[in-house]
Amino acid sequence: MSPPAAVPCFQVDAFSHRPFKGNPAAVCLLEADVDDAWMQSVAAEMNLAETAFVRRAGDLYSLRWFTPEVEVDLCGHATLASAHVLWTETAAPVDQPLRFQTRSGILVCRRDGDRIGMDFPALPADACEPRPELLTALGLSTAEWTGRTAFDDVVVVEGPAELRAARPDFRQLAGITNRGVMVTSVSDDPRADFLSRFFAPRVGIDEDPVTGSAHCCLGPLWASRLGRSELTGFQASRRGGYVGVRVLGERVELFGTAVTVLKGELINR
Repeated sequence: MSPPAAVPCFQVDAFSHRPFKGNPAAVCLLEADVDDAWMQSVAAEMNLAETAFVRRAGDLYSLRWFTPEVEVDLCGHATLASAHVLWTETAAPVDQPLRFQTRSGILVCRRDGDRIGMDFPALPADACEPRPELLTALGLSTAEWTGRTAFDDVVVVEGPAELRAARPDFRQLAGITNRGVMVTSVSDDPRADFLSRFFAPRVGIDEDPVTGSAHCCLGPLWASRLGRSELTGFQASRRGGYVGVRVLGERVELFGTAVTVLKGELINR
């Protein structure tokens, strides 16, 4: 189905309480199904890590996420941005949870004070032997531990200095990862329990500013290492952002704030 002549569109900085930090996402509010090719073209035009397309579907909202290159199965920051837009820009009741139908099943968002809590699937990593070509592509000489989830590679490094020193070869990295790779370490930030960076050049994102879905793995990983089920992660990108995590067995709850920085319409005439 062709899109309408004008589509409400918002740009939101997720996992941040102020503009120009965290991870920007575009959110488009649809009234009916539209062609996948149109959504992919919009995502390429927005040229952000993720563009979300939200449509009311009975008691649920349909939610799909596109990078500039592909549609993805799970995205945290664009889900956070979508919930923020529905609560601040539409008539969605702020005292009721939002339920999203996605490629990863039903995801539920709820208000938690000034934060938004998101119920996501846990994605624990299975340990695997480190691949020399992966470490080389990341600009790392050694790793403390390596693993893999259904989506991504995971590399635990000795400390914050090693994490910040990573200088990936994005072309090489694009050829040897699935969706992407997260690099993580203990934290030197008193406000966070662990640090991370996330690289996904294969899907058009060299370094993601703040990756909510990566914390579906990082939460259980660091909960096991630190012996606590409630943690805070800081993604040490240039923009940076904090992600609260509560590990609940096969589910995790992610927490963050968001701020709208732009609103307008996509014109399709």
